[in-house]
Amino acid sequence: MLEPAAASRQPPSGGLPLDEMRLLTKVARMYHEKGIRQPQIAGQLGLSQARVSRLLKQAVEIGIVRTVVTMPTGVHADLEDELQGRYGLRDATVVDTAGLEDDLLPALGSAAAAYLDVSLTRGHVVGISSWSETLLSAVDRMPRKSLPVVDRVVQIVGGLGDPAVQMQATRLTARFAELTGAMPLYLPAPGLVGSPAVRKAMLNDPSVNEVTATWGQLTDALVGIGSLEPSPLLARSGNAIAVDEQEELRRLGAVGDVCFRFFDENGSLVPSKFDRRVIGITAEQLLAVPRRIGVAGGERKYSAIRASLLGGWVNVLITDLAMAQKLAE
Repeated sequence: MLEPAAASRQPPSGGLPLDEMRLLTKVARMYHEKGIRQPQIAGQLGLSQARVSRLLKQAVEIGIVRTVVTMPTGVHADLEDELQGRYGLRDATVVDTAGLEDDLLPALGSAAAAYLDVSLTRGHVVGISSWSETLLSAVDRMPRKSLPVVDRVVQIVGGLGDPAVQMQATRLTARFAELTGAMPLYLPAPGLVGSPAVRKAMLNDPSVNEVTATWGQLTDALVGIGSLEPSPLLARSGNAIAVDEQEELRRLGAVGDVCFRFFDENGSLVPSKFDRRVIGITAEQLLAVPRRIGVAGGERKYSAIRASLLGGWVNVLITDLAMAQKLAE
């Protein structure tokens, strides 16, 4: 019977990067320790069955699989399993960010880029949030695919804002499309408008409706997880919530958001005046997307990340080691 080796035993890496070693270890443990069949592994991780077979063979060749499944340094498979079991996640990736407490973006971005590189195979329709520095960091680190793996990449939150910052939101979608061979669909509207009446009018515009009509076809959503205080990028965009609205949401119990949809500590949607001014994917539409990948970390986001997991706002989490340990407590 296969079981984890002692921590002191390290397999040869074969010169592979840590992210590839992490994937090899995850697939090997699912197959050898948990008895999950290759087709189920492929479906759960978004890989082809042929890719799963090659990874299992490679795990044997480089020594990850001997009589045990050995976890290389920097791979936290047990903790990832704990998060998956505790929160009902489809997948989890934990990144060791020791010494990077003040700037987690590069590490989280690299981990997200690696996850997308191995899990985007063919025929995906990906929705992407507009105002996330973490997602920008991920896309900046993604390698270019030799063949198209995504059919369409769609903005799921309005991308218009301050012209000096708007190009970042546009670049996020455009670059992701370029790297994956997808057709980009931009949402020609701001993320936040002045009133529910303006929102209704904009959603009826044909150019906006053409994009929003695709939200029901998404196979994946790539999102950040926000706290009540907006990120620097969002604050500069002109789409950030005002201080009085932050206070209203706080009084209503909100602790965080995904795509401007705020939720309480249990992950339940918080109805508010603000919610009726957002031009973006609705809570019901987002929760219907099969794979919802959240990329977030850092101590100040603990309440928001935990609530997003409890409410099912994301079912794949990419986060830092300290956050994962706290979530597993």
